[in-house]
Amino acid sequence: MSTPALLLDGVTLTRGGRTVLEDVHLELGPRESIAILGPNGSGKSSLLLVALGLLQPDRGTVRVLGRKPQRAHGRIAWVPQRPAFERDFPIRVLEVVLMGRLHAKGIGRRFDDADRAIARRMLAKVDMAEHEERPVGALSGGQLQRVLIARALAMEPELLLLDEPMTGLDERTEHGTWELFGELVKDMALVVVSHDVGAVAQSFQTIACLNRRMTVHRGGSLTQEALEEAYGCPIDLVAHAHGHGEHRLLAPHETPPEEDAP
Repeated sequence: MSTPALLLDGVTLTRGGRTVLEDVHLELGPRESIAILGPNGSGKSSLLLVALGLLQPDRGTVRVLGRKPQRAHGRIAWVPQRPAFERDFPIRVLEVVLMGRLHAKGIGRRFDDADRAIARRMLAKVDMAEHEERPVGALSGGQLQRVLIARALAMEPELLLLDEPMTGLDERTEHGTWELFGELVKDMALVVVSHDVGAVAQSFQTIACLNRRMTVHRGGSLTQEALEEAYGCPIDLVAHAHGHGEHRLLAPHETPPEEDAP
């Protein structure tokens, strides 16, 4: 059997005196993808930080590609919700993406033509090739998010973690990014934290509902009851048969929209 890309076994984590993850179990294969849903404060971002080795659980086992997370450096990439640098920092788009090559070069070594070719290829993947010379401060929020995804891809990781990657993207770009994830999983494992139940239901066969505890649903088995348990309130999962289908969450006070007349 192949070594899991990510293994969480009985992981419990306390932050600020509050249990944010409790007895979490997850096994993700080398070329599998999973979307993690849950309300704000449910532990989703903390789970990613545990997988990265940036937070140490109180109990349980964490393995990335068969190793402790700290020993998987260069094989795991992360796209955070917000960039770790100021927007007015004087750096160009291509330079940001080249930062993803640092693990392969080592500190103090110069980037070569091969590194730049990889960076440009990743910019093309996220539809940002024409912006490589622009300063990051001139980008929209959605454009910056795509650049951060390209930087992570430039690492050529085996496991990619994305925390709310659709933040700031317009509808067209968001659709293209979900399609990109479908291509990426041919080469790596993906963990995507998202609030977009509709896109997740269409794009992922494995979905986890997390609210301190985790429930994993495989093969399109996500149910209304599972969502209600995760979000802690009544929720309707409304399906529409437009093209390939669409799902969205309805809050308790909403009513389903009327279907278009035939």
